Amino acid sequence: MDITEVRIKLMDSSEDRLRAFCSITLDHAFVVRDLKIIEGSNGPFVAMPSRKMTARCGRCGSKNHMRSNYCNQCGKRLRGAQDLQDIEGASNKLYADIAHPVNQACRDMIQHAVIREYRLELERAEQPGYVSRYDEEYVEIIPHTVSTPSIIPRPHMLKEPMQEPTQESMAIRPEPASSPSELGEDPARENPARENTAGESTGDPSPESREEDFGSGIF
Repeated sequence: MDITEVRIKLMDSSEDRLRAFCSITLDHAFVVRDLKIIEGSNGPFVAMPSRKMTARCGRCGSKNHMRSNYCNQCGKRLRGAQDLQDIEGASNKLYADIAHPVNQACRDMIQHAVIREYRLELERAEQPGYVSRYDEEYVEIIPHTVSTPSIIPRPHMLKEPMQEPTQESMAIRPEPASSPSELGEDPARENPARENTAGESTGDPSPESREEDFGSGIF
């Protein structure tokens, strides 16, 4: 997991220790908002996004924030823990983290990335025309892909328009001669070995030799 973007929204200087809000983006895919940068005794630190804990009214059962003076539903005065039921967690805890790291390595990574961007944002704020990017919309980042060309080109992808066939291109052209006689050449010139006597060229014996050979294999 990598922190790919950090956005800072600086707060006006006041007596409160809250210095800025920030949002972090994880792997260009997941955004966590409302992290707080608080000025501590050893410098600024990052607080996770949290919500105020609630408890139910003892009369109507509606949920109210801890240490509220009156019930938001029935208006009953809430004096203390005896008027609240189903308290979430310890009674002395006012806030609960909505999102938080589960190990120290992840916490240190978030702390380092946010504080570094916070100091850079303080330098940008001194420049004229400074505008915070905290409230800008997030744009989807599409990874680079290699597109393979289509095998069959489409009509709108042709570089030159197709030309209609003309009468000259449609005319029947004579086929080229394939045999030596059609080419007007002498086959004997192509193969000199065939230029022999009639008996040697055909390989057939003469009539006299046939009579002498008849019955030679019997005796």
